[in-house]
Amino acid sequence: MLTTLPVRHLDYTVIFARDLPRMRRFYSETLGFAQHRALGEQWIEYRVGSCILALTVRGMMFDDPPTPAGALSLQLAFRVAPGEVAACAELLGERGVETLGPTDQPWGHRTLFFRDPDGNVLEIYAEL
Repeated sequence: MLTTLPVRHLDYTVIFARDLPRMRRFYSETLGFAQHRALGEQWIEYRVGSCILALTVRGMMFDDPPTPAGALSLQLAFRVAPGEVAACAELLGERGVETLGPTDQPWGHRTLFFRDPDGNVLEIYAEL
């Protein structure tokens, strides 16, 4: 009998977007993620390292009420090399994204925080 789930890896994350076209532009154009594949107009996947980040809308499989506009739903953290955090901040600033950081944190990370169009918190970080 299993005492823990035999999970080995987190394969993909799905964001249920409030404004899918705007979110798609943000992840494709602002962040520069290459589209991995699209399963119709309401499911877009990006490969981020070994994981898939998918954007979709409510109502396909789950039709829960949307979270209120401006309410935090999730945080995603993207790891880069220590010298790349500042370069990411500069590029995002050039693309009109407001950021918090880069900041060296007491827990040993250099962090850069910002939000996507739905208000989700995104983090670019490096281990120091």
